[in-house]
Amino acid sequence: MHLNHLNLTVTNVSEAIYLFETYFDFKCVATKGNNMIAILKGIDDFELVLMSATMNQKGNTSYPDAFHIGFMLDDPEYVVKIYKKLKAGGITLEREPKKIRDNFGFYFHFDTLMIEIGAALSDEDDEDITLDSSVRSI
Repeated sequence: MHLNHLNLTVTNVSEAIYLFETYFDFKCVATKGNNMIAILKGIDDFELVLMSATMNQKGNTSYPDAFHIGFMLDDPEYVVKIYKKLKAGGITLEREPKKIRDNFGFYFHFDTLMIEIGAALSDEDDEDITLDSSVRSI
């Protein structure tokens, strides 16, 4: 058994499509209505469905405070690369990547979503790794 898809509710489907295509290697394969629903495929064929918040029948348009989606990368260098790409693209980022538990990463908010980007740290990794530290030394 494997997870087939995830349906996320956002207020602006077209902006969310842009985010996931530009920064997370998804490809929009279908839209329905006037950008009311979009189906995106990840590089691993995972389907991400983006649905307009206006389609919520009971009017609920928010997630619980701690709800988030996470992308785990293979290397802390990729975390820095994504962070810099998001920042250069004008995405609002609240904090720089840092050590979080046994990972190096960051969280940010986009539309109704909280998104985590991280990479596992090995036992040899520097305890004080930061965005400005030498990522090559990892």
